[in-house]
Amino acid sequence: MELYSERLIFKEISVDDLEIIHQMHSSLEVDEFGTLGIPKNIEETRERVNSMIKVQTEKNRKSYNWKIITKDSNSFIGLAGISLSLDRFKLGEIYYELHPNYWGNGYGTEISKELIRAGFDKFHLHKVEAGVATENIKSVRILEKCGMTREGLRRKILPIRGEWIDNYHYAIVEDDPRHY
Repeated sequence: MELYSERLIFKEISVDDLEIIHQMHSSLEVDEFGTLGIPKNIEETRERVNSMIKVQTEKNRKSYNWKIITKDSNSFIGLAGISLSLDRFKLGEIYYELHPNYWGNGYGTEISKELIRAGFDKFHLHKVEAGVATENIKSVRILEKCGMTREGLRRKILPIRGEWIDNYHYAIVEDDPRHY
């Protein structure tokens, strides 16, 4: 499954993406609010990538992961995904990670809006959720720009660099206003 926004293409991850994903995940800036940590080596990244590829063939698929590339230059700018509950609650949780070279260009907002749109239009969800470290002010702004509401605080839930960090819980439901 591919998705498209105004400036971006969302393509499913393949083994050919291993090097660019490893390079991005090895960045200290990307890792600042990440829970996976910097990979020890490319083999650790290969395991992560292979698990993302494996779910692509599952019958009742619960997870979609995309590499994000620009339409104009075909440049890799990051990753995004959605995890589905596949039950009567019709929930999906989104995530995105951008390469630092592409921060500050509105891509995070564009990606999040497309993930929300796909959650409602393609996956027929009732609610789309996202979590964000409370200190990650840029991502907090992105989620709020996308019409998501802060629903709560989950205390000390994110394991980041040996510490337990608080997380804001954001969500938007299918009948909330959307400006896109």
